[in-house]
Amino acid sequence: MSHSYSFTESTTFTVTHARHMAAKVATDLKRMQRFYGKPSDESIVDYETEATEMLRAGYLDTVTYGFKKDGKWIEPTLRYTSRDLAGASANDDDPGKIRPGADVGGASFYSYMTYTAAWDRLSQTERDAFKASLPFSRGGAPEPGISGYLSNDRTYSSGGRALDRATVRSF
Repeated sequence: MSHSYSFTESTTFTVTHARHMAAKVATDLKRMQRFYGKPSDESIVDYETEATEMLRAGYLDTVTYGFKKDGKWIEPTLRYTSRDLAGASANDDDPGKIRPGADVGGASFYSYMTYTAAWDRLSQTERDAFKASLPFSRGGAPEPGISGYLSNDRTYSSGGRALDRATVRSF
C-alpha cells in the first residue's frame, strides 16, 4: 500500500504586508532627512502612503528617492524595485545604513516612479481614479541618469513580495 501527500501554500498580499514594507522605506527616508535635511516629515508620510497603496495594488515597479544634480541621481539616492517572490523567500532586512557625509550642495531632492504591466492594463479612467486616491499627483518626466552606480544593499519582504533596495554610490 502506498500513500502520497501534497502540501499547498498560498499567500495573499494584504495592506498589512504593504504597510510593513512601506514603513521600512519611510524609515530610510527619515534617516536621509536626519543626515541631509530632506525630505520633509510631510513628504515622508505622503511617500509612505503612496508606496503602501501602489504595493497593495501591484502597480509599483520602481521608485527612487534622492538627490538630483545636473539631471542625474547622486549619492545619497535610494531605488526600490518591487518583485513577486513566486513562492520563494527573501530577506526582510532592517532599514537604515544610509551613509552620511555625501555632498548634496547644488542638488535638489526628487522622486521618480515607474509602473508595472498591471498598471498599463488599466483604462485611463481606472488610472485617473486610482491616482486621485493618492496623497499627491506625479507628472510625466524623463527618468534621471545616475552619477555613479547602483549598489544592491537591502531587501524588505512580506506576504510573498519584496522590495529590493539599491543605493547610488559615487565612483
